[in-house]
Amino acid sequence: MFYNSTRNSTVKVSSAEAITQGISVDGGLFVPESIPVLTTEDIKAIGEMSYAERAGFVFSKYLTDFTEAEIRYCTENAYSTKNFETESIAEIAHLFDGTYMLELWHGPTCAFKDMALQILPYFLTTSAKKINLDKKIVILVATSGDTGKAALEGFKDVEGTSIMVFYPEDGVSPMQKRQMKTQEGENVGVCALKGNFDDCQNGVKAIFTDSEVKKLLDEKDMMFSSANSINWGRLVPQIVYYVSTYAELVRDGEIEAGEKINIVVPTGNFGNILAGYYAKHMGIPVNKLICASNINNVLTDFINTGVYDRNRKFYATVSPSMDILISSNLERLLYILTDGNDTLIKEWFGKLATEGRYEVTDDIKAKIREEFVAGYCDDVQTAQTIHEIYEKYSYTCDTHTAVAVKVYNDYKAQTGDTTKTVIASTASPYKFSKAVLEAVQNGKSELDEYDMIDRLAELSKMPVPSALADLRNKPERFGDVIDKTEQKNYVLEKLGI
Repeated sequence: MFYNSTRNSTVKVSSAEAITQGISVDGGLFVPESIPVLTTEDIKAIGEMSYAERAGFVFSKYLTDFTEAEIRYCTENAYSTKNFETESIAEIAHLFDGTYMLELWHGPTCAFKDMALQILPYFLTTSAKKINLDKKIVILVATSGDTGKAALEGFKDVEGTSIMVFYPEDGVSPMQKRQMKTQEGENVGVCALKGNFDDCQNGVKAIFTDSEVKKLLDEKDMMFSSANSINWGRLVPQIVYYVSTYAELVRDGEIEAGEKINIVVPTGNFGNILAGYYAKHMGIPVNKLICASNINNVLTDFINTGVYDRNRKFYATVSPSMDILISSNLERLLYILTDGNDTLIKEWFGKLATEGRYEVTDDIKAKIREEFVAGYCDDVQTAQTIHEIYEKYSYTCDTHTAVAVKVYNDYKAQTGDTTKTVIASTASPYKFSKAVLEAVQNGKSELDEYDMIDRLAELSKMPVPSALADLRNKPERFGDVIDKTEQKNYVLEKLGI
């Protein structure tokens, strides 16, 4: 299996090269030349495996330059109870008849990003050895809240690497901010940016493709890589949990092999739902991929109209990990749908950079509508949904998951579609304790962050994850705040260049 760049189809690299580079030198994203196929028998067999074994089975289809032993080393180290609070790794909760919550937040940072970022350091260091790379790998990360902490935790004190995370100063929850500012590890760095997530992401991408910076790093025997979902090594682990979930539902008799399901994903950068798309095209029977957005509904508008327009007001919401107007992974989907037409991709994403807008062709619009539906909700509706779920089912969900539930309920009411449905639950409610507590009790709370957590624990009857409870007494290590124009110089300064 080789990988092409979305902006230059003649580029052909191995998975190890794609993972170490993170992003192609032309600014494109790496995509596999083809999507491997799973048979019905494969799916039944996967259902009988442990999560680590399921992951290894899927990875063997994409990472064909990795040996079986290398894959097993990565999966067994990443997916174990030393990292996750549950043996299942990804838990399936039955919300109501025919609707399942796929809980992806039982890892060390209590968010779905752990599913990929616990294994990415093993992928990256194994890949570097495979291609005889003798350079220090500098991981640059832009985060809207969850990726940053998950990446920091994954790469903490990993030999031969350093990691630097940028987050929007006022664009993450207090708990997310505290998680990052108290991060341990000798090779980690955290900095706030005056701006939003898109500013962080644009700055990181610009540094990656800056030839002057690349030359300076070469002279110091360093190279950049990414822990964002622009890195294929971040995206491929996300495919696993959709394959795993379907196989588990078949094993448990919840669905018949071959029976279609809907998948609902709250998403901002389009990576999590794109993983669902890959799972579908591997052979997981999916009826609709339902894209759920908050009021920053650029993806909803795109899926419904074929026009991507980031020229709109940006909102800071109670679901901050979705406060994004430039959805990077959409580029991968469009590359697939255009049959690898890198000319079109460069044209569209060139327009996005210069004009903030592009429109895809009618045939691409039709292909998108065939597989995806989209909806959005605002903060008031998000809070109402959290409250309703708590009252009806004694189930407490976070603000991002609530967006997905609301959008799914709207879709079901509009279409009458009774297909069994998996909702990706992306974060622990304790990461957004203020918004969740106020929604559950239907009123404002004046408690401090940790008292709110204690109160939410009383109401929800859910144990507080130790990773969050332990933050109370941790000292803050990082407090830098910079303007977005200073990002490049900041990186070079911290690297001693």
